[in-house]
Order: sequence, then structure tokens, then C-alpha cells
Amino acid sequence: MNEALPDLTARFRVRHGLFRKEIVEASLFELDGYGCVMKTDKVFNPGDTLVLDLVMDMPFEEIRAEGVSGLVTERRKHCSNFFYSINFVEFDPNSPLSEKLTRIREVLSRKLTLKSRRSPISGFRQMA
Repeated sequence: MNEALPDLTARFRVRHGLFRKEIVEASLFELDGYGCVMKTDKVFNPGDTLVLDLVMDMPFEEIRAEGVSGLVTERRKHCSNFFYSINFVEFDPNSPLSEKLTRIREVLSRKLTLKSRRSPISGFRQMA
């Protein structure tokens, strides 16, 4: 969990009072078919439910999985922020939301593979 996942953020709404809501953008550090790990300065407790919009920034379009429900299962403090383990609530595997999550994971996997291939080369160039 050293670096945030490239070009992937989670957006969610936090209620402040009766009429005011704030849209928060948080970095994701892990993502799989069962959940994710998110870092934010907002305080949640294990057992809280969040509705996330996962957004992957692409050069020509965004891949968006909107309305992903997640259950906060763990909270770890890191400086002034918290890492939250979030388990996705079960949903239909044939739904459009499931397809978009699968697409995000596929693109993310390709990006991480390309990034890992480039890393040793950039280190070699710095030595030269």
C-alpha cells in the first residue's frame, strides 16, 4: 500500500447538517472484486455504509461505476488521514454496475503492468 492506484478516485457525499452536503474525493490504494482500500481525512466507523462513485480518468473518457455501496470494515490512522477497508455490498454479477467495476479493474491491471515494466528502465536511465 505504498502508492495510490493511478488515475482512480472514489467520490462520495458527506452530510454537514440538515441541508448541506460535501462531495469528497479520495485516493484508492487497493481494488478487487470484493472491496477497496481508501484514504481520506473524513471520519467513519466500522459498520458505516458509504455509497461510492469510482471514477477512472482516461485520456478520452472517464470510466465511472456510480452508486457502489460499501461497508466500512476497518479503519487505520495514518498521520491526519485514515485508511478504510471497504467491502462492497453484494450485487448482481450481470448488472451494468458489475460490468463497469470489472472494466475498471481490467484497465487498472493493464496500467499497473505497464508501470511495472517501465520502472526498472527509468531507474537505469537515472544511473547512466
